[in-house]
Amino acid sequence: MASVERPELFTKGVHHVSINVDDVEANRAFYVETLGFTQIDRPDLGVGGVWLQMGPQQLHLVELPLVEGVGPHFAIPVDDIADARAVLVARGVEVSEPSPIEGVCLQAFFRDPAGNQIELNQPL
Repeated sequence: MASVERPELFTKGVHHVSINVDDVEANRAFYVETLGFTQIDRPDLGVGGVWLQMGPQQLHLVELPLVEGVGPHFAIPVDDIADARAVLVARGVEVSEPSPIEGVCLQAFFRDPAGNQIELNQPL
């Protein structure tokens, strides 16, 4: 049996984030064409969806009912939040003004076509 004294077992990072979408194709197009993610193979899981590669991590879009309210979000690390925001705004995406978390990061938020919140995160 594995020892409970091995926290390094769970510190390799995030493999994937899975979010619900109501329109798989509209969201696939947003993540691929607007954000530059790459579509990868996905097995038949009995529910609509698409898997995307975003750097070393994956984003799984699953065709399921949306979460009411604010819901979960994921953060995309960026080196220059002003530049990243400007690119998205030029592509027609509404992005909040960057705001700081003192001593941690600058962050700005936008939404995908399903309404899922996404954070731009520039470490300080």
